[in-house]
Amino acid sequence: MNKKSGLLTIGQFAAMHGINKKTLMWYDEIGLFKPAAINSDNGYRCYTYHQSPVLETILLLRELDVSLSEIQDFMKHRSAENMKALLEEQITNLDRQITHLQAVRTSLCTHRQHMDTLLTMNLSEISVIEKEERCLITVDVNEDTSFEEEVELITAETEKYHLGRLHEASYGSMIPVSSLKSGNYDDYSMLFIEMPFLAYEPGLHQPPGGKYLRAFHKGSWDEIPERYVEILDYAEKHSLPLHGFSYEMGINENVIDKVEDYIVQIEIPIAE
Repeated sequence: MNKKSGLLTIGQFAAMHGINKKTLMWYDEIGLFKPAAINSDNGYRCYTYHQSPVLETILLLRELDVSLSEIQDFMKHRSAENMKALLEEQITNLDRQITHLQAVRTSLCTHRQHMDTLLTMNLSEISVIEKEERCLITVDVNEDTSFEEEVELITAETEKYHLGRLHEASYGSMIPVSSLKSGNYDDYSMLFIEMPFLAYEPGLHQPPGGKYLRAFHKGSWDEIPERYVEILDYAEKHSLPLHGFSYEMGINENVIDKVEDYIVQIEIPIAE
């Protein structure tokens, strides 16, 4: 630092802001951020401490992936009004990214929970668990709904609710408990999509919070009715009144190659 002039060398100024001095040289070359002075003796760039807030603003915007052209335009028309508008735009973008990352984190936690379940589960066991209330997106189906139609219905709903990637949600199917009690084990009436942080609004399905009966089935779907017979017998034996829907969801698709290794998690609400 030149104590008489209060100027900082390019190396000092770069070190102060945790960047490479080549970045400052580049910013100067493209006219984005120029030095306060040029040393007449050696032609070196010099900066002042008072330039720090401006550089930090540029670095912040770059960290937020604002394009150089946008930053250059802002720098040419700097004002409190333009700064406020730019910051509001970036806050909105950042909130969107945070929501996305939270959704991805929730999805990862769900997959990890499934792996924990796979590593500790007893396939023959039927247990009672606690679940929180949640919201599901549902689409109506019946025995005549083709696979292609199901895909179209699911795709339409994911677009409606702005689901970015399939891994950000969990998918499954629903059977009314009344159908199970009548022996109609193939009466799948809805498919569901569970998205993290989905707030309730009219048209969404809300499974109740509270106690659920949980069981698992491995193998052919043709054998699921046998598992439901065991579940219903267990509920009757332990005086557990089931109601609502049975929620089925695969939990090991990403770690198997053969359909016969597929494991379905079955959860059914228990009436209080």
